[in-house]
Amino acid sequence: MNKRSFLKRLALTGIASTPAFQSISKTLQDYAEVTPATLASDEDFWAKIRSGYRLKNDYINLENGYYCFLPQEILEHYINHIREINYQGSWYFRTVQWDNKDKAAARLAGEFGGTPDEVAITRNATESLDIIISGYPWQRGDEAIFAHQDYGSIKNMFELAARRHGIVNKIVDVPLLPKSDEEIVKVYEDAITPRTKLIMVSHMINITGQILPVKKIADMAHAKGVEVMLDGAHCIAHFQFKIEDTGCDYYACSLHKWLSVPIGAGLLYVKKDKINKIWPLLAPYELDHANIKNLNHTGTHPVATDLAVNNALDFYQMIGGARKEERLRYLQTYWSDQVRDIPGIMVNTPADPSRACGIANVGIKGMDPGEMAKTLLEKYKIYTVGINYAGVVGCRITPNVYTSTQELDSFVKALKEMSKNA
Repeated sequence: MNKRSFLKRLALTGIASTPAFQSISKTLQDYAEVTPATLASDEDFWAKIRSGYRLKNDYINLENGYYCFLPQEILEHYINHIREINYQGSWYFRTVQWDNKDKAAARLAGEFGGTPDEVAITRNATESLDIIISGYPWQRGDEAIFAHQDYGSIKNMFELAARRHGIVNKIVDVPLLPKSDEEIVKVYEDAITPRTKLIMVSHMINITGQILPVKKIADMAHAKGVEVMLDGAHCIAHFQFKIEDTGCDYYACSLHKWLSVPIGAGLLYVKKDKINKIWPLLAPYELDHANIKNLNHTGTHPVATDLAVNNALDFYQMIGGARKEERLRYLQTYWSDQVRDIPGIMVNTPADPSRACGIANVGIKGMDPGEMAKTLLEKYKIYTVGINYAGVVGCRITPNVYTSTQELDSFVKALKEMSKNA
């Protein structure tokens, strides 16, 4: 099989050719004139989307934030990619693997921002952020700023940089329920000194779901000569934005979360004029690439995941980014608005819909989050995760597009009963 025939064969196995995909497409055509905001509460429509997932009956899954498992369409095509690559063997790796990876990265750039030579596929957001932190041209005494609420292993990477390079880490606290954007910007601004080189900011704080005013933070930092790296692990395919519009220098995301790519795919964006500034974490196959390929080489890797990026993008674009964002925000406010004013229940996520989307955090006064998560699972058959650090005490709640309001009604009922017992 020659290269052209092989690429054609891969295209024919794409998600857009399947009956299930075409069925959902027909459903979407029927709702084409309905606005995303109106469609967000249409349970009949989302039940049809739900039918494309294989769901466990053991519990209600409200912990999609760690890993948004794949719709059956994406899963089946991913398995087909594995079979096809196993059939082609070394031929695939020595001919088309890099072309296919580049095409997938270009599609990601076209959908979410940046240019194709600024966007690379990594293995996850952690790797993407570690590439920047480890490869940054630190000098002894340089300062980095990040928040207590940031992701733990990334904070540890800054600690390793401090041990290795002698940098100084300054840790700030982001308010749980801010009164304004300026309140948040000031937190970072007050920590900047003439030695500050890099600020890391969570675009969406993973433990609470709060969306930070990253463009205002980036503008403030750049005015002071400081670069900005955004941890967007939960953002791409969750709510709509373009990476370049955030104003950041570096951006990272995990594609196995809200884009529903199989495990093993992340995104790294590096602004074009910053690429050559960063030392590669691992040596590339060829040194001194003129673009971001210099930074994401990891040797032989599971290339079927790269191909599945295209299937996940097909599925995301079929549903529509605006529809998905409106649905996720609707689900979050559907349950959180019902319990915000109940004594004994603490919602640790801002009520302002512009400051959150699908993720929120809720606690029961006097109850340890681990015990709360255990009670939800064992007594109410609701699966979530307890969070108890950086001033956040509660369970993170992350529904997905397949989640029904009936399931959230069960969750609200459980919270009300638990708050009375507490």
